Parts: sequence; structure tokens; C-alpha cells
Amino acid sequence: MGWDLAFAATTTYAKPEQFETFRRHMDAAWIEQALTLTGTATVRRRRLPVEEVVWIVLGMALFRDRPIEDVVSKLDLAMPGGGGTIAKSSVSQARARLGSEPMKWLFEKSASAWAHASAGAHRWRGLALYGMDGSSTRVPDTEENRSHFGGQSGRKGSESGYPLARIVVLMVLRSHLLAGAWFGPYGGTCELEPAKELREKIPARSLTILDRGFLAAAMLLGIELEGQDRHWLTRARSTSKWRVLKRLGRGDELVEMDVSSEARRKDPSLPRTWTMRAIRYQRKGFRPQTLLTSLRDAAAFPSSEIVALYHERWELELGYDELKTELLDREESIRSKKRDGVEQELWGILLAYNLVRLEMARIAKSAKVEPTQISFVESLRLIRDEWTWLSVTSPGAIPKRLASMRANIKRYILPARRPKRIYPRAVKIKMSNYNRKRPTAEAMKR
Repeated sequence: MGWDLAFAATTTYAKPEQFETFRRHMDAAWIEQALTLTGTATVRRRRLPVEEVVWIVLGMALFRDRPIEDVVSKLDLAMPGGGGTIAKSSVSQARARLGSEPMKWLFEKSASAWAHASAGAHRWRGLALYGMDGSSTRVPDTEENRSHFGGQSGRKGSESGYPLARIVVLMVLRSHLLAGAWFGPYGGTCELEPAKELREKIPARSLTILDRGFLAAAMLLGIELEGQDRHWLTRARSTSKWRVLKRLGRGDELVEMDVSSEARRKDPSLPRTWTMRAIRYQRKGFRPQTLLTSLRDAAAFPSSEIVALYHERWELELGYDELKTELLDREESIRSKKRDGVEQELWGILLAYNLVRLEMARIAKSAKVEPTQISFVESLRLIRDEWTWLSVTSPGAIPKRLASMRANIKRYILPARRPKRIYPRAVKIKMSNYNRKRPTAEAMKR
């Protein structure tokens, strides 16, 4: 299921007699499966059926600057039994009936199908390339959200101005498609625990690149030992210590590291030591660094290629920028004021992001360039425009319009990446020294 089906859905929902045509194009009827398996489907036909609310949630992700009633209008949703206007309260009630579980199921089902296929098409030395990292997003400052999600603690017991949801994703590095995601409370949670859950989604014959915050025996040995030919690559900490077992080349060694007693206390199955490869290198303008990896065969996996490969981890940061800066339009927070609404909306955002990225991958294939060479900003802009146009057009015009859209997006191919560019991080905006203003409990109850 890609944008072809997504666009078809928005128009065929407006014409119920054509819904069967759309269903024949939907592999395994994902939406219906999601509603049935999560216990959301009902026999009763309401003014706003839950299968249409799925598309409202996706529309909310695409049109961040529009009120909910405008999103419904753009999707041109039809109500059984005749026309009329859908009230804003009806949308809220329909979203509550839908809940978050169907959106989670849809994301996980589609991510499994799309992302792993994409990773398989862009391998390095036979290995599919993934990255894993965490981030956070603001949610509306309500009593329920703050109680569940918590926030970042500051000095003197202060807390961040907005509650925060912690997010960890598993991403295909060469297409930015999300293969898995986890989100939950920010307070009292570190990235390692949800990362262990996502580890199960890493397929065989793969390499997962992580930052040094994930350098832990329980995490990395889990990747290596719990699957077939699964490897990891990360950067050593300044405090990391090991013993050299064998020199493989210049700045390239086979080393042994002790597993901490604390880690073995939590997981008695862990060995006392583990063997890995250490590769030292230095890029012009930067301090010397050491990479650690389970790719211990120096002949099969040259150190120079591994060094270049590690810096593809930055694709994760670019993916988060696409999600938080471009798709969310730099909003202070997402919309939903209740926990289940937040979760529903986040799954919808992740699914919408994958839909955009899936279409970009198809465009890149037809243009014979890498998916990372297609501009996300321009693609998202055109897709929003096309969605708006398609909401008021006939289904018969869709294939021609989609072909035209793909041809136009080719004009927005980005130049090839410049791996040797030196562009150090810098603080652009200084944090304010003023006290934070937060609503009182009484104000949030009104």
C-alpha cells in the first residue's frame, strides 16, 4: 500500500459505491484487519465510520497548520445516508472510539512490509543497513499528559515547560523508512530499554549503526546473538577499556572487553567477556575516534569502508529533522490533550511519514538516484497539494495526476552528499533566562 492507494482511498471514501474497487487494491485489507484485530470494528454505521477516521488521523499528520474540520473537508469524507456537515465534536468522539491500537497495528504492519524491502534493495556487502536512536517530542501541557509522560527535570526540582514523549526508532538508513518505533513516558525511561524491544525487529543479514549511548553488552550482544548474521557498529566512549587480542592492520585490532558485574547481575546469561573489533581513525578537523563493531572479519569488511559507513548514522538525525521540523511544521507540541489521543496521533504521524518516504523511494528508483537524494520538503509540499486536488476530483484522473506528480518531483533531486564537508555543531539559539510559565492545575481543568 503506497500513496497510490492512499490517494485512491480519500476519493473513494467520498463515493461509497466505489469502495469495493479500493478494497481490491489493498493487500490483506490492512485497515479492516487493524479494526477487527484491535476490537474497534462495529456493525453499527455511524455518521463518521471508524475506517474513515483512520484517514482523518493521517490527514492531521499531513496538514499540521489546519483545524480538524478543515482536514475533514480536505479528505471529502462522506457520511452514510446522505450529506451534511461533520461537527468538530463528532470528529473528537470518533477519534476516541478509534483509539490508538488500530493506528499502531497499521504502522507496524506497513513498516514491516515497506522498510525491510527497502533495506534489502540498498545493501552494503550483503548486509541491510539500519540505524537506531532516540529523541523526544512535546505534547500539550494537560494534567493527564504531564502525569503520564512526565518531562525533563531541571535544577531545584523544576520540570520542562511541556510534557515530553520519548521516541526511539529503527530506521533504514538509505531510504529513511521506519522499520519500527517505540514511544512512551519521558520521565524515568532511558533509550536502552525500548531499544531492546525494537531489537526484535532487526532482520537477519543486517548491520545496525548506533551512537555510543547504546554501548552496553546486554543491548549489543542481543543484536549479535539473537539473530542470524546480525551485526552492530558504534563509537567507543572515552572511558571504554579493552585488551588487544590481535592486530588486524594499521589502527585495526581484535579486542576483548569485560562485561560489567552489574550487567551480568541483571542478565546472568551474559558472558564475562565479549570480543569485538576496534578501528581507530581521525577525520580532518576532528579529534581521533575509535569504532567498535561485531564485524570481526577484516578481509570481508575493510576498515576504511566501515569508517565511511559509520557516518551514515547521520541519516537518522536527518530523518528526525524531517519528522519534527518539516512534517510537524515546528509546532510547539502535537494536538492531542489526552494520553490515548497523543498515542493515536503519534502513530498517525509515523505512518504518514513512511507513506511520504515510500513514494520518495519510488520516485528515486524511476530517477535512478538514491532515495536520500530526493528533497523531503519539496516532496511533502507537492504531496499536500496533490492530496488537496484529489479530494475534489474524480477517481479516473488519479493515475495520470500521480504520474505527473512523480515527473515534477524529479526536478527536486538534491545534489550528492559531500562526506568530506566539515560542518561542526554549534548553538544557534541561547536558552531563555526567564522563568517558565506553566498553567495551573485549576486552569487545566477548565
